[in-house]
Amino acid sequence: MADLKRIAADLSDELDELDDLVSGLTEERWGTPTPAEPWTVKDQIAHLAFFDDQAVLALMNPGAFAASLQQIAADVGAFMNRSVAKGRAMSGGAVLGRWRESRAAVFDAVETLPGNARIPWYGPPMKPPSFMSARLMEAFAHGQDIADGLGTKREPTDRLRHVAHIGVRAREYSYMANGLNAPTEAVRVGLVAPSGELWTWNEDGAESVTGPGYDFCLVVTRRRHVADTSLTCSGPNAEQWMSIAQAYAGPPGEGRSRGQFRSAEI
Repeated sequence: MADLKRIAADLSDELDELDDLVSGLTEERWGTPTPAEPWTVKDQIAHLAFFDDQAVLALMNPGAFAASLQQIAADVGAFMNRSVAKGRAMSGGAVLGRWRESRAAVFDAVETLPGNARIPWYGPPMKPPSFMSARLMEAFAHGQDIADGLGTKREPTDRLRHVAHIGVRAREYSYMANGLNAPTEAVRVGLVAPSGELWTWNEDGAESVTGPGYDFCLVVTRRRHVADTSLTCSGPNAEQWMSIAQAYAGPPGEGRSRGQFRSAEI
């Protein structure tokens, strides 16, 4: 369970950093629009709290969670709207308090599971370390929306390796979500971590995606168009992948338009 402890610590740090970003906001600033239109900063935190509640359900009552998936699939849009509806009737401070309670409940629930548990979710079932990595990816992605809305620059950390790893593993899913067949050829991924360390995957791939790890994470969470980053895509398969990359489950996200942001910086 050492991996789970490490990932849980990284997730806790990611959440605390986001908490620091929003905890001092005035009610007016809670209503700041984010690039995920029409969501505001408050909507983003309400969304995280909602899915933390869903995570607790999946962890503690997997049968009930699995039974809800068919209903969700019938109208994904309505389900996503429900994720922010409760928060819109609350103050920013109340939404923040709710989020703090719901995320703490996730940590408590995970601690009760055996290391080989299979947790149902909106994609394939996951073991606890992968599940917590996915929560970190979610916090990073929505935290980026909040930072962009507030005009704040976040300092990336090596916690992003969890997000990058999910992004690499989700390559085939990115094609499937777009109704495409994934190429069988591997694409090498070589990323420079915020610390300067080199992260690599698929080192025998003839084509490659290289550049800052932060930029890669922004692209695979669809928070930046690849053209607005410093990533280098060598080969048609690499280029196509980065144009549709999606590390999270669900239908293809709209992402961000080309030119919407300047090149990401580390």
